[in-house]
Amino acid sequence: MNQKLSMEQLGRMSQAEFKDAEKIPVVVILENIRSGLNVGSIFRSADAFRLKGIFCVGYTPTPPHREVLKSALGATETVDWEQREETLTLIADLKFAGFKCYSIEQASNSIELHDFHPSGPIALVLGNEVDGVDQATIEACDGVIEIAQHGTKHSLNVAVCGGIVLYDLFGKLTALAH
Repeated sequence: MNQKLSMEQLGRMSQAEFKDAEKIPVVVILENIRSGLNVGSIFRSADAFRLKGIFCVGYTPTPPHREVLKSALGATETVDWEQREETLTLIADLKFAGFKCYSIEQASNSIELHDFHPSGPIALVLGNEVDGVDQATIEACDGVIEIAQHGTKHSLNVAVCGGIVLYDLFGKLTALAH
């Protein structure tokens, strides 16, 4: 019989241990996300997969916004984050620091997630719940990653999308490290 594991059995690290732990070389750029609940959920995914950090850009809500804190469940205390006004300047800064930047979007010449093989530091841009990633941002990126979808809807919730991409990249990047 399967028995649910207790918090002690899971052996999770403390906040201090998390801060000192090696991170996977991935940052997420949240471009004009409207919902604090989506932002908080992405913080939780960033914590779960030990990302390098999150950038909240434009009008994306930041901690201590009530909805962010509600869904982050403490991940705002572990994941490094920064607020920025403008995406294009941030992408230029990240590229200068050695990051490859990818928008997560449905676009011509996109790379399907299962065909994407990361190397080196990566920045991922997740866009607005209605409008997606801004076209100028897409053009500034090194490429576009797309999640194949086979139903009647043409998009996923941004937090769900982020979780899928981060889970996939975590697996690929940790496999490279071993």
